[in-house]
Amino acid sequence: MKQTLPFALSKDRSFFESLGDWMGDVLYDELPEKGFECRDEQIFMAYQIEKALKDKSGLFAEAGVGTGKTIAYLLPAISYARYTGKPALISCADETLIDQLVKKEGDIQKLQDTLGWNIDVRLAKSRDQYLCLKRLEHEQKTNDEDFIEQIEDGIPDFVYGHQSLQAVYPYGERSAFPDVSDEDWQKVNYHPIQQCAVCDIRNRCGQTIHRQNYREAGDLIICSHDFLMEHIWTKESRVREGQMPLLPDVSMIVLDEGHLLEFAAQRALTYEVQSQTLVSLIDRVATDGVRERTLRLLEKLQDTHDDFFKELLVHAYGEGERLHINKTDLVLQIGKELVKLVEQLLEEFVFESELYTIDEYDLRMVEEYLEQYVFSMQLFVQNGDAVDWVEEKDGLETLVIMPRLVTDILNEKLFTSKLPVVFSSATLSINKDFTYISDALGIDKYHSFSVSSPFDYAEVMKIYGYSVETATKSQKARELLAQSDEPTLILFKSKQDMVSFENSLTVEERLNMACEGERELSSIVRDFQAGEISTLCSYHLWEGLDLPAEALTRVIIFDLPFPPHDPLFDAKRKFSNDPFNEVDLPFMLLRLQQGIGRLIRTSADHGSIHLLLSDEEKQLSDTFTHVLPVEVIWS
Repeated sequence: MKQTLPFALSKDRSFFESLGDWMGDVLYDELPEKGFECRDEQIFMAYQIEKALKDKSGLFAEAGVGTGKTIAYLLPAISYARYTGKPALISCADETLIDQLVKKEGDIQKLQDTLGWNIDVRLAKSRDQYLCLKRLEHEQKTNDEDFIEQIEDGIPDFVYGHQSLQAVYPYGERSAFPDVSDEDWQKVNYHPIQQCAVCDIRNRCGQTIHRQNYREAGDLIICSHDFLMEHIWTKESRVREGQMPLLPDVSMIVLDEGHLLEFAAQRALTYEVQSQTLVSLIDRVATDGVRERTLRLLEKLQDTHDDFFKELLVHAYGEGERLHINKTDLVLQIGKELVKLVEQLLEEFVFESELYTIDEYDLRMVEEYLEQYVFSMQLFVQNGDAVDWVEEKDGLETLVIMPRLVTDILNEKLFTSKLPVVFSSATLSINKDFTYISDALGIDKYHSFSVSSPFDYAEVMKIYGYSVETATKSQKARELLAQSDEPTLILFKSKQDMVSFENSLTVEERLNMACEGERELSSIVRDFQAGEISTLCSYHLWEGLDLPAEALTRVIIFDLPFPPHDPLFDAKRKFSNDPFNEVDLPFMLLRLQQGIGRLIRTSADHGSIHLLLSDEEKQLSDTFTHVLPVEVIWS
């Protein structure tokens, strides 16, 4: 939807000169007159972004909590979008942060209400955030659990032809089914093996309708880092195949919580092989009429695949969610045999496609999956520069293969273009040094600035540190919760730690508590803000959670958020000169500052931070207390 600029252009003044004058009027006069605080840090950030747009450059914009970063980038972003005729892209760390940005009381709505704007903002969520009608149909035939009925009730009538085409509208987002658990949602959401291009119900698919909707955005498209990276990695291949890229051309990119982009880039380049997916796909093509040679290859492939995973799991070791793999000669031998079998089978499928004995959709699905499967297995057996591990995903043992570094690809596909890219976060540097993030992302040329928070933390925040044995941390957290029922966020460094704490609770202690994963996360956050639950446990909400005033007055940090000793971070450590100071400590410091930043969001906020530290963590206090906003009160 084409919108007019919020200011007039003239022949004797450039767009950027007019933009600068207008932003000054808004930030110094209009917003303060409507009750907004006039913040020098916010104004400085807005003009630095305006300069980055003019220079078409990259910018690390580090601004402390309470600066008003969102409004600082929205004013130039929306104006630039209307000037260029292309929407600005706002990329957030995850789907929860997207919901925080577009909620009714969020900054976008505030700008609309205050300035009288009509901001055309549309969401482009990751594909796994949408319902897949094909997978739902399968579950309807094999599953009679209550969640199926909940999802069926949320499907519009037009999907099954009960209304005219004029009634079509976006539907099927994860957030539309708040009471469905993550585990159940993963049975019916989009899965990479689905063949959308040849799906017979594609035009009724909620994901397809959403894609058509956000492509018409005039001002803003908001997506997650994961989806942006998937768009970047797949853009060229989709164009070659005659498909549209996942995202349209944009005028600029704002990376909100940009310090998390590296992990999203790595996830987008991840290849996965699951223990049961191949088995279920073989069942779909092993139908009557298929040639004997093809059936024998399918059977041999299934048996060899089963042998591979049995041997793989025997030689998987370590603690936590990601397990290392001991690549024995037998593991590699079976992997190479799988590559040969799949290549032979793909050749046979050429003949099968001419006989039309296998459903076209099923055949295309299996062919594409096997092409990805053989590519993944080749990476695994080559012992190259990739990182691989075993973990459980969607309840299935999964072999994960990921590139160790993504710097070259990011530099080529994103940072060497003339597209302005703004990194926005309260934590992008270590003591105002941006080397850690610039090296991790492969960015050589950039502008940067760092401004502190405008809050007087000593007046509104206290930080308490406790020396607690690791085995008794759960007990200490329970004691703190028993002292008062004030709104409390407990942050864990891993899902495993959160689940362990949850299992230690009594039924009574669990009553007014919600844990990430039990249902859709943004709905849990809304209930927490409304006071319907008093304690929220999470391992993801170190960033972006915005609960002002009395909605959150206590944060308990269960562990110092050091990165795990898993294959991915072990690879980073292996290729560094000083693993602790180059990998572990910078990661922990950034994440710790983010977690503490959840407490004080506005000038009306107050509360306490509680650090539960083991003896080993307490000994490291000199390495992190200098980044805390107030001194720690030890007890």
